[in-house]
Amino acid sequence: MYFPRSSRCPDELKVVVTSFEKHKEELDSEVRDGMHSNEVLEVVRPALEGHGFLVETGKKRSEKINVPVLFGPGGVVEKAFEADAFKPSAGIVVEVEAGRAVVNNQFLKDLFQACMMQDVKYLAIAVRKVYRSGSMISRDFERVATFFETLYVSGRLRLPLDGVLIVGY
Repeated sequence: MYFPRSSRCPDELKVVVTSFEKHKEELDSEVRDGMHSNEVLEVVRPALEGHGFLVETGKKRSEKINVPVLFGPGGVVEKAFEADAFKPSAGIVVEVEAGRAVVNNQFLKDLFQACMMQDVKYLAIAVRKVYRSGSMISRDFERVATFFETLYVSGRLRLPLDGVLIVGY
């Protein structure tokens, strides 16, 4: 689901959706127990890279994708936030979440960080359609989409982003 709903999802952003659709059966949280976010990212990484995204490949500093936030003397980056994937030419940041998306409000942290990143126009957040933990079942995609629907419809908070895409897997 793309927000604001009064605008069409840009073609550059649609490739994020198709990257997940290619692996629908493998990633479908409604059918199988969810994978960790890093495992999901590893599955969609080749497709994202094929569309020009820089994608995190591991947990070492050199394998992370850093997007600048603050600059110091001489234009040196003093603060950056990590992204799961980034396409600088289109200003798209992608975050892949699993169990913590709603339970720990990780999607809100993703939103905040994307709003602070330089040259970022779009945020794509991928979340499980269904999150199971013990006897608890949470419809994470619906909850996150409802949050963004409320945010955009209320008009009380203006984001410095051109749009936000929520991908359910």
